[in-house]
Amino acid sequence: MKTEIHPNYTDTHVKCSCGNTFTTRSTRGGDLLIELCNECHPYFTGKQKLVDTGGRVERFNKRYGSRKTKK
Repeated sequence: MKTEIHPNYTDTHVKCSCGNTFTTRSTRGGDLLIELCNECHPYFTGKQKLVDTGGRVERFNKRYGSRKTKK
């Protein structure tokens, strides 16, 4: 096997826009600035926005729901 062909795997300090910081390991090295992390992402915080599809369903049923199919 060849030696010295893989990049160095070093500690990387990650800082989120919310202020959360943590350390991980990466070949990139240095500091990494990110916009979202597990502390501020809506999926993890439970502050998800649900898309209201009720209006679309009601409109579809109003247009096509009352039609009977002929057999």
